[in-house]
Amino acid sequence: MDIEVGILEENMEGSWTLLSWLASCVMVFGGALPYVPQYQEIQRSSNTEGFSTRVCLLLLIANILRIFFWIGKQFELTLLLQSVVMIITMLAMLHLCCNIQQANRISTNQHHFTGNQTITTSGKYPYFTCRLL
Repeated sequence: MDIEVGILEENMEGSWTLLSWLASCVMVFGGALPYVPQYQEIQRSSNTEGFSTRVCLLLLIANILRIFFWIGKQFELTLLLQSVVMIITMLAMLHLCCNIQQANRISTNQHHFTGNQTITTSGKYPYFTCRLL
């Protein structure tokens, strides 16, 4: 009877360890998962409307501050890993948004070559005018 109780207690400890590990994984990656479909949608449509880069900035600052705080006073490793994953996610989102916005700006400019005046730009963002001699 004592052997059965010991085996049952060991199984319960193993179950709690597994459950704790799964909960930690959900905490680490749960904050970044909602950005996966958003990343795919932005990439598919080449449109960043509706996505705020300011939110990315705020999340980057908050997670960087959390890492600095961890250096001073260490807390649970799960929260540190969560910050690292969120920083990587926000940098990936910002990289995608910057690339798409840059491509959209370039495609809206029209370049005309006429006589001595070589390049004039028209469109939403006129960046340069150049003259060839």
